[in-house]
Amino acid sequence: MEDAQILELYFARSEQAIVETDTKYGGYCYSIAYNILVNAEDAEESVSDTYLAAWRAMPPRRPAILATFLGKITRHLSIDRWRSRSAYKRGGGEMPLALEELGECVAGGESPEQAVQRKALAAAVNRFLAALPETERSVFLCRYWYFDSLADTAEHFGFTESKVKSILHRTRKKLRAQLEKEGLL
Repeated sequence: MEDAQILELYFARSEQAIVETDTKYGGYCYSIAYNILVNAEDAEESVSDTYLAAWRAMPPRRPAILATFLGKITRHLSIDRWRSRSAYKRGGGEMPLALEELGECVAGGESPEQAVQRKALAAAVNRFLAALPETERSVFLCRYWYFDSLADTAEHFGFTESKVKSILHRTRKKLRAQLEKEGLL
């Protein structure tokens, strides 16, 4: 079913919208959730919570790209679930490793005093990503937005893990230089 038809089901308040969403995007959402949570039950709960959040948001909201809308909800819900169960103490998952890698070039604290700087940083990162060649941007997003493992990212692009590591290292280095240039580091 096409996204426009699925959106119409949401706006008609038809429960079939959830069924069609799960059919088309269930695996996509589950992959995002599992990469963050590394727990099948928690990932399934995050996906279910995603559908509920989508149901509550539509109407009035009509997302331009349904996949992105659902992926963003899944990611945020999964990160919240991950934080609430203190995954750092329990270990595991790609999220801690990916965040550690990004820590080289982006500060991690989110205090109220840094709210303006966070917004400026987010805008700078978005500008940086927009200027990257498609492959570099896609590899970067697979790792740091979707928290895909190095092996999964390499397989997806047909690269070796070594090449993915190299691309990510160079991209982080460029990002750091750009942020320093803009006075954000």
